[in-house]
Amino acid sequence: MPRYSYLVFTRPVAGREEEFNRWYTHQHLPDLLRVPGVVAAQRFRLAAEQANAPGSYLAVYEIDSDDIQRTLADIESRAGSAAMPLSEALDMERVTTFVYAAITERQARRS
Repeated sequence: MPRYSYLVFTRPVAGREEEFNRWYTHQHLPDLLRVPGVVAAQRFRLAAEQANAPGSYLAVYEIDSDDIQRTLADIESRAGSAAMPLSEALDMERVTTFVYAAITERQARRS
């Protein structure tokens, strides 16, 4: 089955970073993991100020799907519903997403 990485760059609304992080980590990640095909998720914070960074936060979702467009449509249909409530602390106008298809197996350094 094809594997994809779904990258979501976000920013909190000014002054609401703590609320944003609490919602994203404790509600939004689990909500996404309930979508069929989404098998893993991890969040990142921008390590240092960097010019042209698309967001101060990044979530990376691993998706296994034979039909990535269907999986993304499922995510989109849930967003903002009772199945996947969105927080007012999320700056929706600054959300940027990208989907990449894996072209190699994951490799790791050997000890």
